Amino acid sequence: MAKDLLEKGAILQRDKETYAIAPHIPGGIIDPASLKRIADVAEKYNAAALKITSAQRIAIVGLRPEDIDGAWADLGMKPGAAIGLCVRSVKICPGTTFCKRGLQDSVGVGLKLDEKYHGMEMPSKFKIGVSGCTNSCAEPAVKDLGLMGTAKGWRVLVGGNAARKPRLGQVLAEELSDDEALALAEKVIGYYKANAEKQRLGEFIDEIGFEKFKEAVL
Repeated sequence: MAKDLLEKGAILQRDKETYAIAPHIPGGIIDPASLKRIADVAEKYNAAALKITSAQRIAIVGLRPEDIDGAWADLGMKPGAAIGLCVRSVKICPGTTFCKRGLQDSVGVGLKLDEKYHGMEMPSKFKIGVSGCTNSCAEPAVKDLGLMGTAKGWRVLVGGNAARKPRLGQVLAEELSDDEALALAEKVIGYYKANAEKQRLGEFIDEIGFEKFKEAVL
């Protein structure tokens, strides 16, 4: 029976015959040449559609299984981490780079997180959101790890998700600089990775208690 191909970053589609792949686009920011390359690959392999995803990727939908390797080779990149037990995505808003409402540099901080953690193996799937203001366009409150920009610095939230049992993240720290927020993210991810077993971060925090988790990472 056909199934997802984790090693190829390929997700079986509803027809049980074709696959979708999702080239990684850090922060959803892409130059015209790279965008054209994705379109060219989709056209070359007769993809059914291109789908802009909620994780700021562009999925190439409806590829035949024999074309998956060729598509990745033509894209010039390794398979994206859109499935599996890993850091799936770092969703980033425009922040102070582009947005008039931005209070913190979500693009700069988010891209650093993406570069360091995207695809890293984890006890369960792990999502990160980085918003440059409290409008929260990158939805940090429903991510395993969320950074929300305020006038006084970063607010860090942990344990959120938007899955079958949605939950809001809890505030772990506030008024952090870029470097402090990145350092705390490293502690959160490291502690979770070392101690959890096949649980989302929120479930792990529930199991050990928020105060114990907070004490361990602060």
